[in-house]
Amino acid sequence: MENSTVSVYFFGKKYDVPSNLTIMTGLEYAGYQLVRGCGCRNGFCGACATIYRIRGQQELKMGLACQTKVEDGMYVATLPFFPLVKQIYDIEKVKPEQAIMMQLYPEIYSCIGCNACTRACPQNLHVMQYIADAQRGDFRKCAEESFDCVMCGICSSRCPAGISHPQVAMLARRLNGKYLTPDAQHLIKRVAEINNGDFEKAMQDIMNKSDAEIRSLYDQRDIEAE
Repeated sequence: MENSTVSVYFFGKKYDVPSNLTIMTGLEYAGYQLVRGCGCRNGFCGACATIYRIRGQQELKMGLACQTKVEDGMYVATLPFFPLVKQIYDIEKVKPEQAIMMQLYPEIYSCIGCNACTRACPQNLHVMQYIADAQRGDFRKCAEESFDCVMCGICSSRCPAGISHPQVAMLARRLNGKYLTPDAQHLIKRVAEINNGDFEKAMQDIMNKSDAEIRSLYDQRDIEAE
């Protein structure tokens, strides 16, 4: 059965495209060659931030072009890059204290609680909540709330206070990982083994094998039970 089509407007020009396409594949169907703002194509890199409005509706909507399906009467404009503020710091020198947020990202204390950031997030994260966690210096909770952030910048594009939410969240996750999360002892042990050269011979043996031998090893590997 042939797919139905919908009328969409890319950069002000009308195109009829199959209704089962995403905005990204719709752009390509219409003849656009995507050389930037396309990234992973699976919703993980945040490169394809897009704004759109549906004819007859007042709401300006946000999404990732690789995840958002085309709709009839959709007016699309891509948002290839939003200038987030990225402060420079040495993770070995900063500490998980509230003062570090006040020093590096003081704009978070100008949040007016409009929740536009949360409504705009294509990952459905509680953005305003994790900013509130960062304000209090609760970096563990901020890290947990922002874990699925793909740093597309859509939240910041809608913020009247000029907060760079993804960068605030990144700092919180780094502080949490460096100082607040217990060390993974098995990882520490494995890194030490690598540094001691314990796997050099095994790696060399693998590098000397043919493609067929490597494929056979892969097919016969032990797989953990679910």
